Amino acid sequence: MNRFYRFGTVLCVIWLSGCISHPQSPEEFRKAVPTAFSAKVETFEVDRPFSQVADTFQKMGPNCLSKTIKTTSQTRTSYQVIVTTYKPTVLVSTKKAELHVQFHHDQGVIGVGKEPEGGYYLLVADASPAGQTRTRIDLYRPSMGHGVLIQAVRNWATGENVGCPDLTK
Repeated sequence: MNRFYRFGTVLCVIWLSGCISHPQSPEEFRKAVPTAFSAKVETFEVDRPFSQVADTFQKMGPNCLSKTIKTTSQTRTSYQVIVTTYKPTVLVSTKKAELHVQFHHDQGVIGVGKEPEGGYYLLVADASPAGQTRTRIDLYRPSMGHGVLIQAVRNWATGENVGCPDLTK
């Protein structure tokens, strides 16, 4: 298992299990991210019509992210197996497309506090029209780890290199 992925997962779990309660909805997640230690908001615009970005989120989110991943790591003193299920949700209206990515550790990580239905929120991407041929993206995401997921969502928004991320990295 990539140690940066493991570090990012641990930081995300620490952030989620800290003194604050776990965000129980995408809106609570959006409000919590700007002040969280290990998360940030990234805003950018892409040269693609909103409808194309929304269609890509609808196609790629469920196809690429509805997965259960088993990762292992071993050192001289420890052995760890983590099984994580990812759950994407895509909501589209005429003014906004939302991609929510949640995760639940089925094995290897002890949950602390109330977990939202569907798992902890890992990433929320909001797309909205910024003109006829441009789309604004607000990406609420971890500031460390999960780079392949974040890059995949950026790529889906731009329409470049549209493919599924390797969630084991």
